[in-house]
Amino acid sequence: MLAVLLTFLLIGTFILSFFGISLAGIRIAGGLIIMRAAYSMLNPEKGGRKLTAEDEAAALEKEDISFSPLALPLLSGPGSIAVVIGFATQAGSATDYLINGAAVVLVVAVTYGILRLAPISAKYIGHTGLNVMTRLMGFIALAISVQFILSGISRYYGFSL
Repeated sequence: MLAVLLTFLLIGTFILSFFGISLAGIRIAGGLIIMRAAYSMLNPEKGGRKLTAEDEAAALEKEDISFSPLALPLLSGPGSIAVVIGFATQAGSATDYLINGAAVVLVVAVTYGILRLAPISAKYIGHTGLNVMTRLMGFIALAISVQFILSGISRYYGFSL
């Protein structure tokens, strides 16, 4: 996660320039991707499950692969890459890149801590509490995605919201 996000922080603006993508386009695309994930959090029963009950039981017995290859694309996927590239395009000096890089490192460290504490908190909160938290975080992520899209549209048309 750290390597992917720092790489896009450093070369993201060059990638945008090479493909001719505007920051507004990145914000709208990132907002749509975050919106898709948020919607699936708000509607977990319609989240596109394809596993049968037997498959789920067999998956619980297998070795945990949560960090690779499943979690890495979710933690440093298109939504977070869009955010990092957005920050990189607004950076004006090396100090801005250092601050953004430190912020990425801090987010990675906090994420690591949260993931390490997740089994303990899941036992404490319980199944119902996890469902409530998932829907609440889905709503917040949906609001963030709408703001991304509005920000991209306003930047494209040259006005601010």
